[in-house]
Amino acid sequence: MAAASPHVSEPEIDKGGASEADVAGRSAEVPVRIVRYDPAWPDRFDEERVLLEAAIGDWALGGIHHVGSTAVPGLDAKPIIDILVGVRTLEESRRSFDRLAALDYRYAPYRSLEMHWFCKPHPTTRTHHLHLVPSDSPRFRHELALRDLLRTDAELAERYRALKHDLAARFEHDRDAYTAGKAEFIAAALARSAGVRSSG
Repeated sequence: MAAASPHVSEPEIDKGGASEADVAGRSAEVPVRIVRYDPAWPDRFDEERVLLEAAIGDWALGGIHHVGSTAVPGLDAKPIIDILVGVRTLEESRRSFDRLAALDYRYAPYRSLEMHWFCKPHPTTRTHHLHLVPSDSPRFRHELALRDLLRTDAELAERYRALKHDLAARFEHDRDAYTAGKAEFIAAALARSAGVRSSG
């Protein structure tokens, strides 16, 4: 099996050519908008975590984590809370779909070999993204590693902030291009982080 993509901040174009916009519907795509960091974002995650623990805690063996740019204090971001749930297997976690639907999470079959991807409450008005990812997978490790790296490296976080603003200005109406534009930066950051850990 091919290794998981190191790009982890949001869905990207998959191996079969389908993108987030394809699975959610092109008519549902909204402009890319980066806003200043909101101190309320961690509280919004905590409120959602409580709901998710009650609804799907039986499957969340790897924990429920705040990831993505809204999880990094001071970092500008799209105002959507990204949530990572570590599950045992993708097949087993399918049984949680009905409970997630009751919380207004909408499933889209995006990168379905790596994760189960959801948005809430609707593709046109997203407040949350949810990833159910096997906790022993590279993608699970990468999502947490990128968050932790950006939290601890202020210079890296500032360069990432500048890149996101530049990409959002250039690709305001092309979410796939915006996402693809971050891939090289993220891959390099994760590779450097892995190198530091191995040498330490």
